[in-house]
Amino acid sequence: MDIKRSLVLLFSSYGCFLFGQEKTIDTIFVFDNQMNRVKLFHPVKIISAEEAEKNSSNLSELLRFQSQVFIKENGRGAVSSPSFRGTTAQQTAFVWNGININSSFLGQGDINNIALFGYDQIGIKAGGGSVVYGSGAIGGSIHLNNTLDFNKGFHGSVFSEVASFNTYNNFVKGSYSNDRFSFKASGNYSVSENNYEVSDLNYINRNGNYYNTTFNAGASYKITNDHKISWQSQFFDSSQHYPVYEETGTKTKYKTQSIRSLLSWDWNKTKFSNSFKAAYTEENFQYFGSLNLPKSSGGTGKNYIFKNDFNYFLNSKWNFNLIGEFQINKGEGYQSGISSVSRNIGSVSGLLRYFATKDLRFEGGFKKDFVEDVKSPLMYSFSGKWSAAKWYDVSVNVSKNFRYPSFNDIYYEPGGNKDLKPETSTQFDMVNEFKVGDFRLTLSPYYMNVTDLIVWLPTALGYWQAYNVNKSESYGLESQLSFSKQLGNHKIRANAGYYYAKSIDKETKMQRPYVPMHRGMANIDYEYGFFKFFAQGLLNGVTYTTSDEKRSEAIDPYFLLNMGVSATLANKYTLGFKVNNLTDTYYKTVSFYPLPKRNYSVYAAINF
Repeated sequence: MDIKRSLVLLFSSYGCFLFGQEKTIDTIFVFDNQMNRVKLFHPVKIISAEEAEKNSSNLSELLRFQSQVFIKENGRGAVSSPSFRGTTAQQTAFVWNGININSSFLGQGDINNIALFGYDQIGIKAGGGSVVYGSGAIGGSIHLNNTLDFNKGFHGSVFSEVASFNTYNNFVKGSYSNDRFSFKASGNYSVSENNYEVSDLNYINRNGNYYNTTFNAGASYKITNDHKISWQSQFFDSSQHYPVYEETGTKTKYKTQSIRSLLSWDWNKTKFSNSFKAAYTEENFQYFGSLNLPKSSGGTGKNYIFKNDFNYFLNSKWNFNLIGEFQINKGEGYQSGISSVSRNIGSVSGLLRYFATKDLRFEGGFKKDFVEDVKSPLMYSFSGKWSAAKWYDVSVNVSKNFRYPSFNDIYYEPGGNKDLKPETSTQFDMVNEFKVGDFRLTLSPYYMNVTDLIVWLPTALGYWQAYNVNKSESYGLESQLSFSKQLGNHKIRANAGYYYAKSIDKETKMQRPYVPMHRGMANIDYEYGFFKFFAQGLLNGVTYTTSDEKRSEAIDPYFLLNMGVSATLANKYTLGFKVNNLTDTYYKTVSFYPLPKRNYSVYAAINF
């Protein structure tokens, strides 16, 4: 087999839908085609839909126990934000099927207002990715991906769970496909009274109830062997009540609704592929300062996105990728000083890949954004991966990334600042992967420097205002050890990780708030015939909550343990039981809002 054909197969194995000998060699359509190329140079942790069911309370819990992301959650189901490698929530990009969906108002994603169910896989990528995924992809990115199979017939599944605190999760999914057409739809409804108690503080999570509803639908049609039209949409509705400490406290709530719809036209030939996407995303939110009164504030954001991704093999070794994108972002606030604003954003990216041998490859890229009223830097990235031996792979990644100010940062009244500069970062990381037998060890040291950090600070006039202030740097180590083995009917998978993150303000030399320096996790899965068992452990070190590292205000270390068992009959019917926080540990991820102690759930699933 010649090198060019090998590359076609290599790209195809990652879902890029190139063609060999004018004949399709892939039966799955992946909406985020770039993420699959990213895997050629960067480690990406993939969480399957089945794995997501282990942590079915919300997306915060899933990321906390199954990724390296640190999660700050203001009580179970309430406002929640992610942090990669000591960065902020605004420096994390949420990407839905290849489209950046961070809020135009906040510049981030509220994890508990993003659906958990309805995706075929969730990808976790640490490190900068602004060249491909745009603003906010500084610390890392979280990818919510859907796929469509062809020629698979009809499949369906139902998942239903009853859990502590009057919590109910229900999810249903169905799909049908033949050789030319594929369709998939799913729906989820989650609701919880969420009135857990924490005896250590004599705390009751009063007014903590929530619900959310999600509907997903997607379809793809092969017009010819070379042309495919595809569509994916998501509709989400959620309500969160914010906890109060006393029964007489003023009870508040937050409601949000989002719409995401994506149309894609893909053209694939032996030497090139082109994907044109048109997307519409909308976010609506309302805050109620009292449950019985009209909304106190709110807003509506609408985004129109057009993106073209052209990929071409110059020859058997060189591959060129050109990405162009144009967005119109519109926002209208209520009681926020943001009357009606609009911003045009354009960008062009170029990536050149060189496959020296089957064991050695390089990628270089650049990107220039054109953001209305914001001066943006030229971004770049360079990656190289070398399989030096059967037991050792090494890759190096260098990049410059950025985040432009959000609508709130610029226009909120009082406090918005129209003179803000975008945040920029330069970073370096190195991934060392060792393979011995059934063991795999990954060691990833990294360094990151961030300038023009956007923060909100109090003013002499009594309100907070956005400023570009200090510089920060983060450095540390991410490590992962995994093991997988099958002996007859016995299957075992285990992995453990240790994460060290030093993130300091360059002026004070102090650790930044809510960045634990030491964290660890471990997961084990055992399967025998129809029986399955899993355990999840999480260790979190001291977490400072103030900029002066005041120990008395810090969150103490804690260890959490979850366990679950399930039985599957006739490969269709599953009954399971889970215990969360088995050790009955008192813990919190932010000051004042403890999370639940020991709690339980029972679930049933049917596949047909």
